[in-house]
Amino acid sequence: MDLHCDNKIVIMITHNPIQHDRIKHFEVDRFFIRENIDKGCISFPFVKSEDQLADILTKGVCGRIFNNMIDKLGMIDIYAPS
Repeated sequence: MDLHCDNKIVIMITHNPIQHDRIKHFEVDRFFIRENIDKGCISFPFVKSEDQLADILTKGVCGRIFNNMIDKLGMIDIYAPS
């Protein structure tokens, strides 16, 4: 399974077996993910922020990027005149 991520630090932490004090808040999840990375079930390919489709659901993006992502998702405006 590919978990596309636009945060290089998170990708590095998931591949690093050393525990750091700053990442205790996701300790349990990190061990689960680390175990599945070692098994080869999960991979973390890097995706540029402008290609991260989930950003339109979580961040304010400009109109051009918003419309581009809407097209990629295949969404249509049901209120647009036909």
